[in-house]
Amino acid sequence: MEGLEHVSPLLGALINGVGVTWAVRIYWFALILLCVLVYNLGFAKKLSVAKNIIVYVSLIIGSLLLLILSYQLPVVESLFVTALVLGVYKFRLKMHKEENQT
Repeated sequence: MEGLEHVSPLLGALINGVGVTWAVRIYWFALILLCVLVYNLGFAKKLSVAKNIIVYVSLIIGSLLLLILSYQLPVVESLFVTALVLGVYKFRLKMHKEENQT
């Protein structure tokens, strides 16, 4: 498709595969999932239900800004790497705690 030379490679491939409307929906859904995953792996604390709802609604609204930025920047790719690093950190932390308890 013409005009996709300035779009991130992942979004460009998605647009070529399923069309613009579905590509943006899938990309936004991926952004929301990765934002929630990164939040839960790195920053989440025990909160009440009302506060959790506020946090998750804020994440969804904030992901709209990330969606706009992702046309030029590799936002989804960066969130994926961040989730991977935080997941490895949490796993190693859990293994270290189990090792120290025995």
